[in-house]
Amino acid sequence: MCASDQIRFEPSHAGLQRLSARFGGHAYDLHRHETYAVGLTLWGAQSFHYRGALRTSAAGQVMVIHPDEAHDGHATVDAGFAYRMLYVDPASVTAALDGAAPPFVRDVVADDPALGRLLREAFAQFPQVLEPLAIDAIVARLAELLSARSDSAPKRRTGKTAHRAAHHAVGRARDFLVAEAPRIVASEELEKVSGLDRFALSRHFRAAFGTSPHRFQVGQRLVKAQALIASGMPLSETAAATGFADQSHLTRHFSARFGLTPGRWATLSRTAAA
Repeated sequence: MCASDQIRFEPSHAGLQRLSARFGGHAYDLHRHETYAVGLTLWGAQSFHYRGALRTSAAGQVMVIHPDEAHDGHATVDAGFAYRMLYVDPASVTAALDGAAPPFVRDVVADDPALGRLLREAFAQFPQVLEPLAIDAIVARLAELLSARSDSAPKRRTGKTAHRAAHHAVGRARDFLVAEAPRIVASEELEKVSGLDRFALSRHFRAAFGTSPHRFQVGQRLVKAQALIASGMPLSETAAATGFADQSHLTRHFSARFGLTPGRWATLSRTAAA
């Protein structure tokens, strides 16, 4: 063990667990998980034995380790390595794929920009706890990406009647998210309102509106925050009133959505009102 070795992780929430770690030499003995382990190497390089061969993941590459597959881990370069990993219950992946068998991705290490972006998004606020709808969106997108890389990607066929039903379902979900802004909405609430399970809802919602229920809801909260800030409410109070963990959490989302900080928005809105 090196002095720089470090692991940070969270308890599993709704079938998803996040881990961030770095190692300077030996990391893990041979072991296996009952979950998918989907990771992104941030810097350095790591090697591990997997399915009879030694594999290496360099900076920027992603790994997909399947449930119940033995593997170990160690640094390949003197500088060591750092990575982030999602551990995902295969039952959640199956649910997200309409009951299809969990996909098998043959290439355990790959250059996969889409999966890399998803992993960065999943860790954007780490170790802050993910909201329920964010977990749904991450698992749904992860399932799609794993399925797309598998040898036998399932094909969905939706009839006109089913399509109309899904359209009405996501409409109800959208109206509910608008009406309930800015509070955090639980997955079970949207399932009840829409009549769809959370993963089917995530797929149909994205197809209809071009974004996930979580992103849509955060957007509604940010619009509310924008109005409260313009009215003169302090930023810390605005964060609490719009469901964000704290002022910095609000700032990160606000800046990404509007292209300027809440403080800058407050100054500009006050100037315009003068």
